[in-house]
Amino acid sequence: MPKGPRGEKRPADVVSAAIMVGKIATGEAEETLQPLVADAQRQGGLKGGKARAVALDSDTRSIIAQKAAKARWGKKRGHD
Repeated sequence: MPKGPRGEKRPADVVSAAIMVGKIATGEAEETLQPLVADAQRQGGLKGGKARAVALDSDTRSIIAQKAAKARWGKKRGHD
């Protein structure tokens, strides 16, 4: 049985998967997460940012921050 993005079990065929999604959306069925998988993924995500910050030197971090600022502040606004 295939797994969803957070480790939940999903039907393999398209029709059954659509039925399951509909039941989850209407509250007839409940999603079941595998707690160990979800917790392990979260722990890995928490470690990633700190590990990356330690691995990068200050010049590289500065370049990344400048690129991010350009992306944030360079967007055109729809109501201008």
